[in-house]
Amino acid sequence: MFDPKWIRENPAAFDAGLDKRGMAPGSAAILDLDAGHRALVTALQELQTRRNEASKQIGAAKGRGEDAAAQIAEVAAIKAEMQATEQAAQDAQAALDKVLQGLPNLPADDVPVGADEAANVELRRHGTPPKFDFAPRQHFEIGEALGLMDFEVAAKLSGSRFVVLRGALARLERALAQFMLDIHTGEFGYTETSVPILVRDDAVFGTGQLPKFAADLFVTTTGHWLIPTAEIPLTNLVAGDILDAAELPIRVTAHSPCFRSEAGAAGKDTRGMLRQHQFYKVELVSVAHPDHSDAELDRMTACAEEVLKRLDLPYRVVVLATGDMGFAARKTHDIEVWLPGQDTYREISSCSNCGDFQARRMKTRFRSEGAKGTQHVHTLNGSGVAIGRALIAVLENGQQADGSVVLPEALVPYMGGMTRIGADG
Repeated sequence: MFDPKWIRENPAAFDAGLDKRGMAPGSAAILDLDAGHRALVTALQELQTRRNEASKQIGAAKGRGEDAAAQIAEVAAIKAEMQATEQAAQDAQAALDKVLQGLPNLPADDVPVGADEAANVELRRHGTPPKFDFAPRQHFEIGEALGLMDFEVAAKLSGSRFVVLRGALARLERALAQFMLDIHTGEFGYTETSVPILVRDDAVFGTGQLPKFAADLFVTTTGHWLIPTAEIPLTNLVAGDILDAAELPIRVTAHSPCFRSEAGAAGKDTRGMLRQHQFYKVELVSVAHPDHSDAELDRMTACAEEVLKRLDLPYRVVVLATGDMGFAARKTHDIEVWLPGQDTYREISSCSNCGDFQARRMKTRFRSEGAKGTQHVHTLNGSGVAIGRALIAVLENGQQADGSVVLPEALVPYMGGMTRIGADG
């Protein structure tokens, strides 16, 4: 969400940012709408002044015992004109808001420019992909062979893009969540938070999913939205607040189910657990001072990386190009884990600095000590990490020729001492 005043003062920079996003210039049309709205507001203020003056004249005339019919008629006419002008101003504001709400965040200056993921830039790699003396299998082949991953039963219950996990794999899913939460809360200073998974329109609007991406979400008969990520309730914890600068940064984390319609993913990753309607994530959210949000993005990325390091999973970090970034992001680091069954890296975490884009939508500000005014906070979010994809990576990287899976040492305490998942798991 953008401030029209900033666009008035920086039209060239605004259009340049849209161009990097692959969009046509938009400042002229926005400024026309803004000028029309401001003209109506000015007209309304002038009508208010005229009405006040006419009302005083009525009182003066009556005080002198004179007929005030003309002044009364004038006030009535002004009132009718004010109502019409006020409605026109509201309509003009709504038209301006509709345009602004549909525009993505502008990219940071150091984000690579490009139309799609081909322009993403790799920052670093960690770990070496394992070598196998057999053809590595994909996670669903491993899980189904173990008898612990069932897509057919899930389809009977819920349709496609769902899974039933049993035994050791169900425990592994739970173990991964506990392992991640322990790291992020015990070592990295995030506060564990249990949040609603049903939220109202304002919350989904605040983080940028509404109104543009309604088709990607599930909505209930009561009008509540099922969260596609815990980013929504976690970020909106401070919606409408004026924070003290000394409170920043605020760092929170949550383990939650996530729900996505995958409306635009027809034909993509139809086998297995990579792209599902329901999945689990440990989410990280930071509310930061604008001067420190770039450093906070690097810190958040490092926190998510540490999870993969301790799981002995090879990964790489890329910075997304302008055409591959999410709607609300100004800069995004993707962490991609190595999947031997696919012989490629796949996203397992996406850490984004949204600048003040979400804060403006949520009306969240902070005040520095001694300062008269307030500023919008910066918000950041990232997966720390996606649990289902971590489970996939553990299976594929730990697979053995006999069909069993060797577990990372860090997970053994969370698995009750289990070091390997076999067909009897």
